[in-house]
Amino acid sequence: MLGTFPEKLSGNAVIALPVYINTNICFYKKYKDRLFCLLFGNEEYKDNVLSLYNALCHTSHTNTEDIQIYTIDDVIYIKMKNDVSILLDSFLYLWEQQSTFNPNMPIRGFMYFGKMYDRYIIENSLNIYGMMLIKLPTPRYTVLYNGVEEQPGVMQLKLSDSFINPDCSGDFEWTANMVNLNDGKNDDLLNNCRPLKDYMTLINEIRKNCKTMEFESAVDAVVTYCIEHDVLKTFLLKHRAEVKDVCITEYNEKSFVDGIRAEGRAEGQNEKGLAVYRNLRKRGFSKEDALVIADISPDLVVDED
Repeated sequence: MLGTFPEKLSGNAVIALPVYINTNICFYKKYKDRLFCLLFGNEEYKDNVLSLYNALCHTSHTNTEDIQIYTIDDVIYIKMKNDVSILLDSFLYLWEQQSTFNPNMPIRGFMYFGKMYDRYIIENSLNIYGMMLIKLPTPRYTVLYNGVEEQPGVMQLKLSDSFINPDCSGDFEWTANMVNLNDGKNDDLLNNCRPLKDYMTLINEIRKNCKTMEFESAVDAVVTYCIEHDVLKTFLLKHRAEVKDVCITEYNEKSFVDGIRAEGRAEGQNEKGLAVYRNLRKRGFSKEDALVIADISPDLVVDED
């Protein structure tokens, strides 16, 4: 079941939300939304959600009330969310923004959809042990890539690529469709979704300014530039401080992760990675996040925790 939402805490975009689980216990976690989630996963900006949906699905829906935001609140990376899920026309969509390429997106999506289906089954009082076939919304999983490393315009990642024993039968498959948002890769998509195009304009301008400015100054200058040039103007005028805070947090998080990974590679992947993993766990990171940051195999931590 889902618990009730407590009031917003002090600080930009930092809130306490219930973790959805299968028992009647409700825990709370603090997290920050990434900029992508603020723009496309917020009830206040459902027009943005609808615009992105229409652009990705080549549809022309006009009623935002048809959209049910279905994001799972306890699925986070480090301390920030980068995923948005919606339920529309009996399709269940998951959009995940990524600034680094990750070949493990299919298994992450598979696990995420398991949580969403669990929630859907309970909310709709469906009996998975009965004689009648239950009906579930059809899944659609899209990874929106905007990193600096060169990647193709579109790539389909498959869960079967992770199987220890190769299986080409297709009997057990799960896919993640990665769409590249960088210049020249999917310009039609950006042109059909003004909020997404503006989002990428802001990101690209920050990257450009960072070549000659400190990051915090670069973000502040870009926000001013975007407002003056009608790029996310209404959104930025209302959430300027929040956007600046989120961008800086994302940058610091990435620098932290990159630094730890580089340190681990320099001093011996397994031993140093395991030490990093233990340190992160002591600091309150989840097992999954700690494994990703430490860049080590789960086999190394079987006897941990």
